[in-house]
Amino acid sequence: MKIVKTFETICVVLILMVSRQGLNGAQADPWSRSLDTDFTLTQNSYSDSWTGGEAGNISWVWNANGVFEKQISRTFKFRNATKLSFGQTHIQDKTTKNWAKPEKSTDLIDIENLGLLTLDSFADPFLGVRLESQFLDASLPDKNFYLSPAKITESVGGAKQIYKADKNELLTRFGFALRQIITQGIDSLGNDETATTNDSGFESVTDLKLTLSETLSFTSKLSLYKALYFSESDRAENDNWKAVDINWENRVSASVVKYVTVSLYTQLLFDKEITLKGRFKQTLALGLTYRMF
Repeated sequence: MKIVKTFETICVVLILMVSRQGLNGAQADPWSRSLDTDFTLTQNSYSDSWTGGEAGNISWVWNANGVFEKQISRTFKFRNATKLSFGQTHIQDKTTKNWAKPEKSTDLIDIENLGLLTLDSFADPFLGVRLESQFLDASLPDKNFYLSPAKITESVGGAKQIYKADKNELLTRFGFALRQIITQGIDSLGNDETATTNDSGFESVTDLKLTLSETLSFTSKLSLYKALYFSESDRAENDNWKAVDINWENRVSASVVKYVTVSLYTQLLFDKEITLKGRFKQTLALGLTYRMF
């Protein structure tokens, strides 16, 4: 655990630096805020006398995306990026026409806080904390868990703003990261148990935000992680934990009218510890959108 102790020491030193910079020469710059939420609903149903084998269904998805930034002082900038999603699908039995228990179709919690020392150098020091989880874990048939699994990533390193113009931005960062994955489950006796694993390594994150027009926008986030240490390596059956993890997210949003938006979201995941194949998710939605900021 020497790596963990060293990492914690670096984080403490950087926090003290950030706190000192944040208290000196504070600027009155306002918050840069962007928050929009949308809701999509699809429904169809059939009477008891309907023939043809169709079954009714109801699908709904709620999304919220926000970015909050503030230049706290001349040399310290704070940034929060939050993504929340949840959706369910309700299916009607073809024969009895009874509605089955709803099944989860979308579930995401992704909250990232980033502190940057804006020193006008080639790469600005940063300290980041990110939480990735889900609202509901329904993987077990008779037991629900909440906020499980929860992945907490603490990172420290250097960040470079490659491009910045109005609402367009390209920010990349590279550093050392420490991750904890907390998973709730049931042991062999049927009792609740919580398992925690730790790993550490190098992380690279690149964020791209483009406003192509007044009605069209594009965002992309590419995260790469290479583990150097894994707390369960002695028990692991192979070295898949050493492979690079990839998480690439893209979203295109187009406003049709004031409160109606079409969005296309794609996500590519690659994690050999889960599966040797890549995982791909695609969501196309047309729904009501409200831009709060």
